Amino acid sequence: MKIHSRKTWSQIKSEDSWALFKIMSEFVHGYESLSRIGPCVSIFGSARTAHTETRYLQAAEDIAKGLTSKGYGVITGGGPGIMEAANKGAQKGGGPSVGLNIDLPFEQSCNPYIDADKTLNFDYFFARKVMFVKYSQAFVVMPGGFGTLDELFEAITLVQTKKIDRFPIILFGKDFWAGLIDWIENTLKSTGKIGPNDTDLIHLADNTEDVITIIEDFYGEKGYTTNF
Repeated sequence: MKIHSRKTWSQIKSEDSWALFKIMSEFVHGYESLSRIGPCVSIFGSARTAHTETRYLQAAEDIAKGLTSKGYGVITGGGPGIMEAANKGAQKGGGPSVGLNIDLPFEQSCNPYIDADKTLNFDYFFARKVMFVKYSQAFVVMPGGFGTLDELFEAITLVQTKKIDRFPIILFGKDFWAGLIDWIENTLKSTGKIGPNDTDLIHLADNTEDVITIIEDFYGEKGYTTNF
């Protein structure tokens, strides 16, 4: 029988201190790499999107391609499914195609449509999320799971609390998001857990042209900048 020794608090403290250098390196590499790319839009969605879900895969590709025609780069989480479709659209449109890959024990691997010089690998989710938020001019949120929801609510919270500048947060697929929107309106808002205008932070879209119009209209009045 293998016996696992427990770490002492002094060992944990030492390891935590050294981990700071790894964390710092992820921030430095991310800042240096993404600051050179220019205005970008992040497209989120499930890595588990099946090939039969052609509506959402094609929409992600079309949105990404349309955004590149307007001068935007496209950032994804670097994986398969919706992310791969978005990177594919960015490459088809000739725009920057960025992948912020995360090391996971399952399902995550870099898709083949990320530009060779624009793949960034992360061990820490929080460092990766900072890059999405700092360098995105908008979030386009396709159907997804816990990871997609995490990124969505992180952005909403940061804008709501004015920790970052407001930017478009667009949910694509009204049928998919209907239950969440209903809960936000009729449970969160009606019980006073959020402000009466907080739902204004979210846009709903059901076609690719609307997504691009929302973003273009927003930046017709506001110049491009990083969000903090």
